[in-house]
Amino acid sequence: MKSKKIFLLVIVLTLILLSACNNQQDASGDKEGQEKDENVKASGMPIVEEPITLHFFAKRADTTAENWNDVLLYNEYEKMTNINIEWEMVPAAGLTEKRNLVLASENLPDAFHTTSMPVTDLQKYGAQGTFIKLNDLIDEYAPNFKKILEEYPEIKDGITMPDGNIYSFPYAFSPDFVSMLLSSRPWIREDWMKTLDMDMPTTTEELYQFLKAVKEQDPNGNGQADEIPFGANSINTLVEWVQGAYGLGNRGLKHKFVDMDPKEEELRFFPTAEEYKEMLQYVHKLFNEELIDQNIFSISTDQYLAKGSEGLYGVTHYFSPDVLFGKEGENYIGAEALAGPNGSRLYTSILPPVPTPGAFVITSANEHPAATVRWIDYFYGDEGAKLFFMGVEGVTYEETEDGEYEYVDEIKNNPDGLTVEQAVSKYLTYPGGTYPALVTQEFFQGSQGTDMSLDATERLKPHLIEEVWPAFIFTDEEQKIMDTSGADIEKYVNEMKDKFIVGETPFSEWDKYVETIQKMGLEEYMDVQHKAYERYKESSGKN
Repeated sequence: MKSKKIFLLVIVLTLILLSACNNQQDASGDKEGQEKDENVKASGMPIVEEPITLHFFAKRADTTAENWNDVLLYNEYEKMTNINIEWEMVPAAGLTEKRNLVLASENLPDAFHTTSMPVTDLQKYGAQGTFIKLNDLIDEYAPNFKKILEEYPEIKDGITMPDGNIYSFPYAFSPDFVSMLLSSRPWIREDWMKTLDMDMPTTTEELYQFLKAVKEQDPNGNGQADEIPFGANSINTLVEWVQGAYGLGNRGLKHKFVDMDPKEEELRFFPTAEEYKEMLQYVHKLFNEELIDQNIFSISTDQYLAKGSEGLYGVTHYFSPDVLFGKEGENYIGAEALAGPNGSRLYTSILPPVPTPGAFVITSANEHPAATVRWIDYFYGDEGAKLFFMGVEGVTYEETEDGEYEYVDEIKNNPDGLTVEQAVSKYLTYPGGTYPALVTQEFFQGSQGTDMSLDATERLKPHLIEEVWPAFIFTDEEQKIMDTSGADIEKYVNEMKDKFIVGETPFSEWDKYVETIQKMGLEEYMDVQHKAYERYKESSGKN
């Protein structure tokens, strides 16, 4: 009995000692964490008392500064924060390959900036611990971003992974900045409408009649029949415009294959719907009668812009023509949402507030995560947005008498003939990027903020879809299906869409097309979409 008591006493003492050791280790860990964070100020500038240096991996678009290590924006921000960034700039053309090589190596940067980290990588490397969880750091060190998540739950939904964690800061649009959500939009030459004595088309039939008139009646009056009734840098822009006239794509641009069936009120794969066939038949008719630029499947953006600058397009679909087409662009006005043969009149070509969740990711190699979170959070507030999009007062912008902001004359009317985007890229880094920041109308100076774009937005607003879904986030197992049979289905749909439009495949083969998709695994594909949709409804409170 005595030996048993001694044995129990030894066990108790051992447990007490182990607990004490653990507590000591925990306390030591906490202390070390506090020592690391002692250099970080809770608020205000500078962010750190003693200067630190961070290494960021970043995409360099063709339209941005070549070297961010010496650009006005970050030189100024370094003075404010005491944080120096060593930028590793990677050209957009080789971004994916280079990013994957770095992720597979042991030489990680402190953060990935403006690299459009795919959601699949956010989940994979987040689960592995390569990307750090940001939930608690956002609560403690990101007041601007935390406020955005509280004000706009749809942004939080767009960046929260199935495991409940946030691993990135997004490229996000203010839901109030509708023109930005629309991105590109349809335009029509107002002067040609007057010449042809025609009204603004509001139906697919009226659009057809206008395009036909442009082709046949020489509205530019030069006698050369060089007018192009409809032109764009992709056939997809036209499809995305007219599909709303057939009730298709009614949950926005992040869902090019599934939407909500308005009759059954359930998720559907709309490229096999009868309405989709009718829509393709309409676009085929336009192409077959040469009312669409016959080079639209191969034209480059530069070639498209050159034709636009010559004033050749009767109707187009892109960004603000006054910015992109020069003087000729002033002849355009925003076109309307179109009503289709069955009475549907929706404008569905709209993005969710989070088009790119993975704009900024902090890695496990980062020894200053709190300081890094404070560094990036600044750009999600008004002062940071002003610095990011406008630059430095007196150098890149001036405040007008009515309290608005505009670039200095050297940028607006560059003496070397540079566009605004080219001129501003000497000082700022937003052109061409999917950057970590909240885009608001107050500070953004791109084409979506021009008076022409804002007017066009107002014309489309009455017919905008009411519910815009973010891109669904799939589990690892679901993603495997989407990357294999799902990717094959989507590729096939896109290929056949083009073949139906140009007439390479006749519509008599429609049933064969549908059967092929079903055999490729459509049932499993839709099962994955349903599961992701149910999670989205649950997380967004739409159940």
